[in-house]
Amino acid sequence: MKLIIQIPCYNEEEQLPETLAALPRSLSGIDEIEILVVDDGSSDDTAEAARRAGATYLLRLPVHLGLAQAFSSGLDAALKLGADLIVNTDADHQYPGDQIATLIAPILRGEADMVIGDRAPHTSRHFGMFKRLLQRLGSWAVRQLSGTNVPDAASGFRAFSRRAALRLNVLTKFTYTLETIIQAGKKQIPLTHVPIRTNAERRPSRLFGSMLTYVRRSAVTMVRIYAMYEPLRVFTALGSLAILSGIAIGVRFLYDYLSVGGEGHIQSLILASVLLIIGVQTVLIGLVADLIAANRALVEDTLLRVRELELRLGDGRDARLTSLEQTHEPGA
Repeated sequence: MKLIIQIPCYNEEEQLPETLAALPRSLSGIDEIEILVVDDGSSDDTAEAARRAGATYLLRLPVHLGLAQAFSSGLDAALKLGADLIVNTDADHQYPGDQIATLIAPILRGEADMVIGDRAPHTSRHFGMFKRLLQRLGSWAVRQLSGTNVPDAASGFRAFSRRAALRLNVLTKFTYTLETIIQAGKKQIPLTHVPIRTNAERRPSRLFGSMLTYVRRSAVTMVRIYAMYEPLRVFTALGSLAILSGIAIGVRFLYDYLSVGGEGHIQSLILASVLLIIGVQTVLIGLVADLIAANRALVEDTLLRVRELELRLGDGRDARLTSLEQTHEPGA
């Protein structure tokens, strides 16, 4: 079994050597371990640091595309390199390399196809009280939307079987962590979590400028992805809210009309009519969106079959990976 450890990087020249040095070179149940560094358009010497530190492969993106795109590019490259098992970890050495054995154990035992490393952020001394509260609320929201029981939805330390990696399609440009959990829940990919240790935070996150920005963009991502998989439920809820509001205002108008003649309340009748029309149209949009979602599922199934066929016919070094550089011989 071949394990590829992928590390998305952006300006990690200082932290990357320590991260790579801590990664395991052999694990029980694994025949081959390779390291793939994804350089997301860094402006420093991240690429050279990866070469010197012993990365097996270096995938250089021409411009800075963001964490989600770097993760997705790495996942695709790892599959084309023949990975049976993929571990994603951060370049800032937040996750100790010796925790990888714990992370992949459920997949090796056949219990899951996707595993999330649980940092227990709501109890972590590395996080402030406000951040712990937000992590707890965010993970709760993701559990409700995805139907999973992951306690640490924002954790980037995760493992994927080849089957799970083939079925994931990252669409967001912000962060893959929330989207992939919701996708796993909706696509019924066997998912579990394991408790892990973490190192002390070395630097502030570069993913967002402020906690408010992170909350706002995460909320938008969750709603967008959930609406993509459950459009009828989302639009029916919104439409029903408008319809019920229209009915309530209409009943009030009818009461006034029957009791005092309704003079001066014509605006209520107009508002009730508008809300009822909007509500019905919103529900109808939900029906159309649900049909589109069914078509999307067929397209994803076709894409999965195409990718499987592509990987079976390939030789592990796809010609389209023009930015993929082998820096060291596998196993060296």
